[in-house]
Amino acid sequence: MSVSILRSGVLDTIQDVGRYGYSNLGINISGPMDPYAMKVANVLVSNPIEKPVMEIHFPGPQILFEQNALISLTGADFAPTINGEPVPLWKPLVVRRKSVLLFSHREWGARCYLSVHGSFCVPKWLNSSSTNLKAKAGGWQGRKLEKGDEINFGETQLYYPLLLKENNVSELPWSIDRKSVYQYPHEIGFIPGHEWNLLTEDMQQRLLDNNFIIHPSSDRMGYNLRGPEISLNENIQLVSSAVSFGTIQLLPNHQLIILMADHQTTGGYPRIGHVITAHLPKLAQLAASDCLKLKPIGIESAEELSFAQEMELQIISNGCNDHMKNAICLA
Repeated sequence: MSVSILRSGVLDTIQDVGRYGYSNLGINISGPMDPYAMKVANVLVSNPIEKPVMEIHFPGPQILFEQNALISLTGADFAPTINGEPVPLWKPLVVRRKSVLLFSHREWGARCYLSVHGSFCVPKWLNSSSTNLKAKAGGWQGRKLEKGDEINFGETQLYYPLLLKENNVSELPWSIDRKSVYQYPHEIGFIPGHEWNLLTEDMQQRLLDNNFIIHPSSDRMGYNLRGPEISLNENIQLVSSAVSFGTIQLLPNHQLIILMADHQTTGGYPRIGHVITAHLPKLAQLAASDCLKLKPIGIESAEELSFAQEMELQIISNGCNDHMKNAICLA
């Protein structure tokens, strides 16, 4: 059972939840840019949330399903079609063999996630299937997907002919309401960082009052921001220290960078703040030339938002598993 890449997209990789435990060796976590969409994609097809999915950027790939499959698409809306017919995101779809998935145009967002019931079967590197493009390891041969790649997915006990009825694609009758996660998409909450107080009050206010634009040079390693110049109140030399997904650093050119999923493990630039975990999904769905506004949030509020999102994900997982059991029985 497999999918074949008929035409490659600009950047399509295999990602799971990430490669933890090796940062002390200089090996970054990688993983999905939008962890919420990645996990929900798995939940919708009754996979464990940590299983590998395909992360897709636009222009997207053209994908052939060699076998019947239960799939889901989450995250960005790239106007997906199967055999020329539009299909929805954020719900499970049963797809007939020899069907072709493609993405016609970008409606919203920057990263789309494709999950297949049984999950993609790719070898692990250091306990993770995530693609590390710099190390050329993990995922599918350590690189982005190319035309001609054929990726297997796991066996299943689902009886697809009954679920498919007479159509090439059948929508199973449940979906996810993701509005709360991506609400106010350009407003990004952050916790002030260790060097925040090295900014004068005027500089702090300048950062909070202005919008920033994501520069086209941005990638999975970091979002280069363009906005008003920000300066420390004195020139200091910092010792390199640990950084994480969402760390906001001040560069020597007086502009900000937000470290993303493929960030380095340490950095010596001032850490002005850290994007809160609950806002990483909507940050990941911002694309080049989009604007964002940084909003300070207290640690307790950030923890409450993160906890609520995790609880919501658990409720979604339980509900989808129950719906899937009923669908199989009814079929």
